Amino acid sequence: MIDALRALFYFRRVTFRSPSKLQGDLCALLILMRDELKQSALHSRAAEFAPYIGSGKMLRARLALRLGAANGVAPATRRAAAAAVEMIHAASLLHDDVIDGGLLRRGMPTFWKAFGTSGAILLGDLLLFKAMHLVRGTGRMDLVGDFIELSGVVCEAEAEQELIRRQKPATWPQAVSTARRKTGALFACAALAGGRTATEKRALCEAGYLLGTAYQIADDILDGSANEAKAGKTLGTDRARGKHTAAIRSPAYARRYVEKLCGQSAALLARHPRLAAAWQAYLDEEFLPLIRLQLDT
Repeated sequence: MIDALRALFYFRRVTFRSPSKLQGDLCALLILMRDELKQSALHSRAAEFAPYIGSGKMLRARLALRLGAANGVAPATRRAAAAAVEMIHAASLLHDDVIDGGLLRRGMPTFWKAFGTSGAILLGDLLLFKAMHLVRGTGRMDLVGDFIELSGVVCEAEAEQELIRRQKPATWPQAVSTARRKTGALFACAALAGGRTATEKRALCEAGYLLGTAYQIADDILDGSANEAKAGKTLGTDRARGKHTAAIRSPAYARRYVEKLCGQSAALLARHPRLAAAWQAYLDEEFLPLIRLQLDT
């Protein structure tokens, strides 16, 4: 109980104003992530590294938890899956900041700046392994396969963006494709954690892809803004490094496109009332307010 209260206090930014069941789930998964690190060779520095793993918006975890709770997924399963999604996301950020030379992340110096490039890469690798370990522990072998496949999609998209498409003229369809694969795939992971049948999972996977694409498009636009203090991270690295992103379009166009993708994602779940209600609540209460803020920055 003391651990739960400490985690809730430490991560108060991500639990504030959340429904009570979601607060409990978030608190539990944060402890779960911390404990995974404590059970590794880095146990003596687990508390020091914790802010780099679970102190962000946790949009992906929130999606998995809301859907899982609404659809009767066991608490231990939905929490482990949500924690795994966040650990994969944290690993990608550790690696991205090294690649991009980012100096600020979530209002703090980036991990590589504080602890070295090698440390950031190695911690990211460890988090990827720990994420898969958590998913395997649920006994849901379908989720294990999903997480492996979709994590691979993210890695391929990032590699293509860096090694093939960088410095080449961007087109809107190419930018959307990159956004779909490098960010949509992990939102698809989060969404799949809320499914229990093959039919539900097919709908959730594509809905997650659409939602993640929308998020990445908004993030691309944010990267072109100048308000680093508001964003809490280093901006302008995509343009400086010639990355292939959605920033080739105006914020107004991007906003219309994002709203369209969100509407399409919700429509995919119309035949699954419990999931549809949880999805819409997530859009209205957590996802769209943040996205609109980013596009208005």
